Amino acid sequence: MSENTPRNEHGDAEVIDFPTMVPLPQEVREGQENTPDSGKPPTSERVTHDDAADDAGEEAPPVRVDAQLDAYRAQGADFLAELAERAQSQRPIVPAWAHSKEEAAHTLRWVVAYYAHVAAYQATRSPKYLLKLAARTPRGTVRAVGGFTRWVLDWEGEGARVEAAKRNDAETYLKLSRQRDRRVRARAIVAVLVAITLLIAAILVAGAPTWAQWSTLAGLVILLGLIGAPADRPLIDRAALPQQVAKLDSDVVVRAFGAIGISAITQAQAKGKDGITFASAITRDGPGWRADIDLPIGVTAADVMERRARLASALRRPLGCVWPEGDPGVHEGRLVLWVGDRDLSKRGLLTWALAKTGRHDFFAPVPFGEDPRGRAVGVPLFQHNVLIGSLPGQGKTAAVRVLTGGAALDPSVQLWPHELKGSGDLDPYERVSHRFVSGIDDTSIGYAAESMRLLREEVMRRAPALKKLPRDICPDKRITRDIADKRSVGLFPLVAIFDECQNLFAHPFYGAQAGEDAEFIIKVGRALGVVLILATQRPDKDSLPTGVSANVSVRFCLKVGGQVENDMILGTSSYKNGIRATVFRPEVDAGNGYLVGVNATPTVVRTAYLDQVATDQVAQRAHALRTAAGTLTGIAAGQDSAPVTQVDLLADICAVAPVSDGKVWSETVVDRLAELRPDAYGAWAELEADAKANQLAAALKPYGISTIQIGRRISGKVVNRRGIDPAPIAAMVTQRNKGRSGG
Repeated sequence: MSENTPRNEHGDAEVIDFPTMVPLPQEVREGQENTPDSGKPPTSERVTHDDAADDAGEEAPPVRVDAQLDAYRAQGADFLAELAERAQSQRPIVPAWAHSKEEAAHTLRWVVAYYAHVAAYQATRSPKYLLKLAARTPRGTVRAVGGFTRWVLDWEGEGARVEAAKRNDAETYLKLSRQRDRRVRARAIVAVLVAITLLIAAILVAGAPTWAQWSTLAGLVILLGLIGAPADRPLIDRAALPQQVAKLDSDVVVRAFGAIGISAITQAQAKGKDGITFASAITRDGPGWRADIDLPIGVTAADVMERRARLASALRRPLGCVWPEGDPGVHEGRLVLWVGDRDLSKRGLLTWALAKTGRHDFFAPVPFGEDPRGRAVGVPLFQHNVLIGSLPGQGKTAAVRVLTGGAALDPSVQLWPHELKGSGDLDPYERVSHRFVSGIDDTSIGYAAESMRLLREEVMRRAPALKKLPRDICPDKRITRDIADKRSVGLFPLVAIFDECQNLFAHPFYGAQAGEDAEFIIKVGRALGVVLILATQRPDKDSLPTGVSANVSVRFCLKVGGQVENDMILGTSSYKNGIRATVFRPEVDAGNGYLVGVNATPTVVRTAYLDQVATDQVAQRAHALRTAAGTLTGIAAGQDSAPVTQVDLLADICAVAPVSDGKVWSETVVDRLAELRPDAYGAWAELEADAKANQLAAALKPYGISTIQIGRRISGKVVNRRGIDPAPIAAMVTQRNKGRSGG
């Protein structure tokens, strides 16, 4: 070791950390050697942190490998890498709408419908156009004769000749006069030939059939009418008015994104940058404009979606025109901004595709509505369960009618509608239903609960039946179209609708068991052809069991009041992720909602509308299809439905706990009820003592009756337990019976 070796204060050799060195590519080193300063002795073939620090007189930042690779590419050596980078940003040869059969078919239908509309519009106005042409014929005749005369006499050169005479330019005047004479002589010959031709044509027409004479006259009227048309009043009306909305351009979008309150964007724009980048040019997409935008790092599409109202304000467009959505297939920061020409809520009522004609195949999506771009949207029922929620009056019933109509128009489907508010919204479908009920009373709720029980039994029956099918008939152990059409197999599709299902699930007596049955059906039944369609206007944990809301696969949420209701229908964290049905405006946006579980991303859909008359027409067609197929069963075939045990809790309590007995413990009442009606109350009797009291208290709560503490002396000790006082219950039953009898 040399004596000049650095040592520390203890005399030991000091360990020196050499700087990290990254070798440059050979091409870069050769480029450095050929620079004007190449005569200087090279400092090193490596770039080190210490070298950079020595040159600057202070510590320099580390040299990034990316920078060296950029220098390497600058030498033109990595041609293939550059080409690969450019290839990633190539624009598609085939437009986006042509990549999908559905998109291409929709575009083709739109083009055909547009020109069909134009043709029909103009055809219906042809008499008007003929009258206008006839009215303009005299003016056209004067114009034609006058123009031809001016041409023959060379009046267009008259001004030049007059100007030459005023200037006393004899030479020019004589030249122009000789030119005019030559023209007039030649044109006069043409005029004579034209006159002879017209005379011969008139003679021929005079001797022609009547249809030829009228055709010639019509042709003259059209020709002269066109000649006589004023320049400011065109003959043909426009079948489609031009759009009055401004084109969406990048400057407008950049300015709008700077105003919605996302700090990463506003900070970038404060430094003179755009804050966002465009993945492709803004293009026309259906009845609107589409912009594919890459948001700053750390900003997600949900951050923009929750600021939709601000974005609409910044773009100066109605809220119903602005629809931002994510594109997770690219990355979470990719945003697809679609800005329509018209407010979605102002498109008017959307006619259902199957309202007038046609039948449906249960194994295909039911036509449901349109998205903001005017593209058709369908909802699959096969192997799916559907949950619909909204505030009252926002279009929930119309959505239920559409899906029920789709199921009804497949004659192989067995239909079980339950309308649990008694308004009669689904009454037309009774004629094609196996089971049907409409009402809000306890009997109707009990009927619906019985249906849930029967559906659960049906699911349990189908599982072994499907398993027993030969492999050549059912290779994938799933119901197919062929299996559904084999009525003897008994694996036909079964669709049960429960509108206002909160009245069933929140019922004090039937609710708990119905919720358990529904959860079982949703989890198991979808693979066996049993489908539930649930609709509610009160989505909360009490009226919509979490096991039910968490397991449905297709969700449609119209206007709701808050985050809890939003997430109960659309799924946990939907509100946080920007999928907010709270943004829809009451009544204005009725029929608009978020559809989840059909497409890769949540989609805004405007549902088709079926009123009572249209629903009745659909039901009549469905009845005809089922009559021809021989698939009418149950109520539709005039058969009695399964009996329903009618339970009157208050009357039963009066029977087992008369007023003369005084106050009674809850567990005693439950035991007596179970002995009175084992089928109805037997499950209560199997509970523990406290659970019996809780069950009875929950069942009496909707009637406004509360349990009380009752003390009893047992073996010399006072024991307090919850119980009831039969007197108020008896008085309530007496008053109710008087009201029913009209007394």
